Amino acid sequence: MGNLVAAAVFFVGIHFLVSGTRWRDRLVEALGEQVYRGLFSLASAVGIVWLAIAYGRAPYANLWGQLLMLKPLAAPLLLLAFLFIVIGLTTPSPTAAGMEGRLARDEPVRGMLRITRHPFLWGVALWALVHLVVNGDLASFVLFGSLLVLALGGTVSIDAKRHRVFGEHWDRFARATSNVPFAAIAAGRNRFAPALREIGLWRPVLAVVVYGAVVLLHARLFGVPAH
Repeated sequence: MGNLVAAAVFFVGIHFLVSGTRWRDRLVEALGEQVYRGLFSLASAVGIVWLAIAYGRAPYANLWGQLLMLKPLAAPLLLLAFLFIVIGLTTPSPTAAGMEGRLARDEPVRGMLRITRHPFLWGVALWALVHLVVNGDLASFVLFGSLLVLALGGTVSIDAKRHRVFGEHWDRFARATSNVPFAAIAAGRNRFAPALREIGLWRPVLAVVVYGAVVLLHARLFGVPAH
């Protein structure tokens, strides 16, 4: 279990203590943007692989046990998570690395960004929360708990970094969007109907296809059936 905890600390640590902080700014100044991104991507890949291997080898330690009564809720919640993840990944966004230039556009807020400016991270957070609650063992608590904290904390970290670097351009984008899903729409700063039109049909269809593929291959890839 110690190896899993170490992997979680490493993976969360490089994001919270480097990415999104002034340490990142100093590293970029010293190394250059491209070199920094390459090294950070490599460190993130190492962290993901380390987490996966450590989780697979961690001993089982029961906490609250599998909550079988909640399993019927897992499928629709995970489908919703995949919708946020896939639509978020396929929607150009100034919150994504390398797309910050979109902040200077006349209309940087389109599609899923009208619902939340961090759709991918909210999808990951929901995915991690479902797995954490349903599994109920210590290894799952460490793995999915760390990913949940990272996803939710990442939304705040990205906002702070973009505000620090891009100032008014970011503030204009932030005023028309919200971190929490649907909050900008509820406050009247954006509208849901244009979001649906701009998302289109192919993104939700792709999300459903990806979700179905993961469900079908879950046992082969992860050793246990989905849900």
